[in-house]
Amino acid sequence: MAKEELKGKMEEIDFRIIASVGTARSMYIEALECAKQGDFKEAHAKVAEADTVYAGGHDAHQDLLQLQGLGEEMPFDLLLVHAEDQMMSAECFKVMVLELIEIYEKGLLHRAP
Repeated sequence: MAKEELKGKMEEIDFRIIASVGTARSMYIEALECAKQGDFKEAHAKVAEADTVYAGGHDAHQDLLQLQGLGEEMPFDLLLVHAEDQMMSAECFKVMVLELIEIYEKGLLHRAP
């Protein structure tokens, strides 16, 4: 693949990752808000929906790994660093939100008034 073509492909994938995982992270936060209000069914539904959206970012990341696996020389890409940082941030949010939902469900934290 030509250098400019690869750069364009990488940028497109980077933005797919950022868009997907950023949306998922926002949805995890919405799930926590539902739990704080005592709507645990909706909280779990939001987490499941966010997981699906997050998977789109993960799939895009896999596309980059496949390019590298095919022998493409991947140049340093600050946008990819940002995309991967956003992926990890969303993953961390998910873990924390799931823990907090469980705590709210068990009544160990007071719900928002």
